[in-house]
Amino acid sequence: MTYSAPLDIANTLGHAFAQVSANDSYSANFRIIKNRTERKPLRFTARSTLPYNSEFRMFELRTALSQVHDTSPGPDGITYNMLRHLNTTSLSHLLFLFNRIWTEQKYPSQWHESIVIPILKPGKDPSNPLHYRPIALTSCLCKTFERMVNARLVFELEKQGCISSLQSGFRRGRSIFDNLVLLETQIRNAFVRRNHLVSIFFDIEKAYDRAWRYGILSTLFNFGFRGNLPIFLKNFLSYRTFRVRVGNFYSNHFIQAEGVPQGSVLSVTLFIVHLSPILHHLQSSVHGNLYVDDLQISCQGSNMNLIERQLQNAVNKLVAWCNNNGHTISPEKSRCVHFCRKRNVHLDPVIHVQNVAIPLVDDIRFLGVIFDRKLTFLPHILHLRKRCERSLNILKVLSRTS
Repeated sequence: MTYSAPLDIANTLGHAFAQVSANDSYSANFRIIKNRTERKPLRFTARSTLPYNSEFRMFELRTALSQVHDTSPGPDGITYNMLRHLNTTSLSHLLFLFNRIWTEQKYPSQWHESIVIPILKPGKDPSNPLHYRPIALTSCLCKTFERMVNARLVFELEKQGCISSLQSGFRRGRSIFDNLVLLETQIRNAFVRRNHLVSIFFDIEKAYDRAWRYGILSTLFNFGFRGNLPIFLKNFLSYRTFRVRVGNFYSNHFIQAEGVPQGSVLSVTLFIVHLSPILHHLQSSVHGNLYVDDLQISCQGSNMNLIERQLQNAVNKLVAWCNNNGHTISPEKSRCVHFCRKRNVHLDPVIHVQNVAIPLVDDIRFLGVIFDRKLTFLPHILHLRKRCERSLNILKVLSRTS
């Protein structure tokens, strides 16, 4: 059915976005696991006073406000610019409000709501609701407090060593270069030893939207978090709603049943906490790394049959973990690359995800860099040249001899 009225379009998009994170989007097997596991309540009450549960201080609020960038306001209409221009007395009142929310373990109902702006993905069919990227606008007040909570959460996670060293996403002192240099080093080491190196780049379907909330909280519970911090995170994840805005028209309210909230500061950290344990299931012969949800594994050796068996075993373990945690690896969108400089004829590996073969390609775009199977970086240079030529051609059109 085709809609032309803005209100009908907004409601259709809202329904499509809500379905992505609905319970029905999970497999039947995982829904059984989910229902059985969630019967056990997570009791985050703390018997002793823990440092990360103490009240926030003024320097934490000022630090959070100094890190923000101007973005569109959420449903309350309050902007970061307003918050940055508050005087000392107003900042004290704001800090008092935040500390009441923190110590009384309540959460403002308006902070659960977001406004979603649909943006059509480049080159996609505009008649398909799933071809739109939902950009969520949430309360700037809430995001300021989230930034303060996130700083404490990240500090505790790093101090306790809760996040795998092979996860480089949004961590202090780490970046995509860690993943890129690690992969390049592994490939060059294989070339020096005259070995094959087979690498698999996974695509996890709707990873953020289908992150299992109870699974996130359960991971934090197992890490030993108790008191105000995990209770705030539990309230933060509960009862999320959104409305889609098309022009000046707003859709009905829709529920985001699962997944981490779009556009929130805490979402990336909670997602990293949830997904990082997947790397613990790899055997020592297979190396893996993550940049948030960009998962890559590789294995090297002289015997292709042995490499294939080890990778297939690793993929089976990753698929099993995903099945038990609400995620789905897409075999069609995942890619396999056989890095090799040998000139003689040899077989390429065939790796399956639940009986579907992962496509084998000659080059892959990984975190912005194109790796080809002989590691010449020629495809990457040609890609850069093409992008530069496009910009140069625009300049040529705009410029004149005078």
